Amino acid sequence: MKTSTIAATALALALAAGAMAWWAGTRAGGDAPVYRTAPLARGPLVATVAASGAVNPVTQVSVGTQVSGQIKDLYVDFNSEVKAGQLIARLDPETFEYRVQSAQADVDAARAAVLTAQANAVATQASISRAQVDLAEAERDHARKQDLAAQKFIAQSEADRARALVNSSRESLKVAEAQANVANAQVQTAEASVAQRAAMLGQARIDLGRTRITSPVSGIVIKRTVERGQTVAASLQAPELFVIAQNLSDMQVEASVDESDVGRIRVGQKATFNVDAFPGQSFEGQVRQVRKAATNTANVVTYVAVVGFSNASGRLLPGMTANVRVQTDALPDVLKVPNAALRMRIQGVEVVAATPAAPLDSTGSALTPAKKPTPAEAAQRAITRGRIYLIDETGQPKAYNVMLGITDGSFTEVVADASLPGAGLLKEGTPVIVGLPLAGAPRSGFKLPI
Repeated sequence: MKTSTIAATALALALAAGAMAWWAGTRAGGDAPVYRTAPLARGPLVATVAASGAVNPVTQVSVGTQVSGQIKDLYVDFNSEVKAGQLIARLDPETFEYRVQSAQADVDAARAAVLTAQANAVATQASISRAQVDLAEAERDHARKQDLAAQKFIAQSEADRARALVNSSRESLKVAEAQANVANAQVQTAEASVAQRAAMLGQARIDLGRTRITSPVSGIVIKRTVERGQTVAASLQAPELFVIAQNLSDMQVEASVDESDVGRIRVGQKATFNVDAFPGQSFEGQVRQVRKAATNTANVVTYVAVVGFSNASGRLLPGMTANVRVQTDALPDVLKVPNAALRMRIQGVEVVAATPAAPLDSTGSALTPAKKPTPAEAAQRAITRGRIYLIDETGQPKAYNVMLGITDGSFTEVVADASLPGAGLLKEGTPVIVGLPLAGAPRSGFKLPI
């Protein structure tokens, strides 16, 4: 009994000594924390830009009126299909018809005034002819009496009176010519008045024609803002009566893109969007235009990117809010890192300055990093720098700088650069740190004794 007790005590002491020795041997390496990691993956990566905007027809026309009046007839309603030139509404034309009649009467009166002025001009021409005849007769009489007075057959006073008559006739001719000029000027004034009255008549007829409101394009009425009997007033701005969408099978989304993303938008890029009316459904389109005019709302600058799409089914309606994602870049097979790894920062860990030796792959060949992108490629793909943390053979984190390419919001392309430390470690399956140790997590290398 005593021998078995001593043996059991010795065995217990030996096990305790072994456990203490194992604990001492693993204590140094057992303090390394267990970080949360995720592997580098390889696969397709699509970069997108998110935006939102309204669905609108490519061409929509606001139909108004240039004259004021009361709506007498309405010939279309919401969703009515119209043709170009079709009568869609009519204002009460009675007032404008009277204006046309008044302008026509003014034209007729002006034409009568022209006839009167022309008659006066003819009369003045007759007065000129008569004055010319009188002057010629006075000159002949003066010449004859001058000869008789020289021969002493008549008194000199008779010759002087004949000379005075010549002068008087000459002045009468001048008066007749001046009156003729006045008459001709009156004719021109009357003719100008006719032209003026005719222009006013033409304007009155145009205003009368504007009481007939027609559709400028073929399409569908998507908005009507007037009712029969309503009075519309056209002053400084034409009131809007209808809005006509020219073609609802070819529509567009006018998406507001943030200024930080607009540099990545190009004409021809593919885009997808969804609307609240059809949850779970995605529609495809293409960027048709990037407008250069900026919009500043609450110090937020945005630009409009026009995404065109086919609406052959007619399900999408004008005014719907669309959430757009424009595909700015797509790569079929790249090495990508979770974005959580790029956000990691571990205090006290410095960036590795020396490039480690390139590891061997499964075939025993050295891993060759990808070619460093040229400056043009880097500018086109917006190559940036980032930092990731790898775990070395002792379980300690090491920081490495990496070159980053496009991102889809969850993963980012890793562009291998042989000149950077750790480039040879960048391969599919390499674990990178994405999170700090969880509270209460066991230390690496620590095991409970058995």
